[in-house]
Amino acid sequence: MSSSPSRALETFPNPAVTRDYTIRIEMPEFTCLCPKTGQPDFGHMTLEYIPDEVCVELKSLKLYIWSFRDEGHFHEAVTNRVLDDLITACQPRFARLTAKFNVRGGTYPTVTAEHRAAGWTVAPPVVLP
Repeated sequence: MSSSPSRALETFPNPAVTRDYTIRIEMPEFTCLCPKTGQPDFGHMTLEYIPDEVCVELKSLKLYIWSFRDEGHFHEAVTNRVLDDLITACQPRFARLTAKFNVRGGTYPTVTAEHRAAGWTVAPPVVLP
């Protein structure tokens, strides 16, 4: 059992590589430090992605998210950093990371970052009668 954070994101083969399907992962325990005050920031991150060849392994994602706990980050920077690291590890067809942070100075910041692989387009929605 691991008892320390890690920046290593592990993957496993996508079991349905020929199909576009969405994986949604809620990460309600994201924490980092305010780079200005050093006080803790708490956030709820939601990752939605359409995998290509590989999927992210959840235990490694948990340890990765934990690795930010004692570091100072602006919300915008850390959201984009997490998405960039996931893109590097998984090369998804599509990915969206939404980070909703708890109140800071009377505001509730939400940052959303997206990625689309070159050449990938979303399939048109199916409308049922």
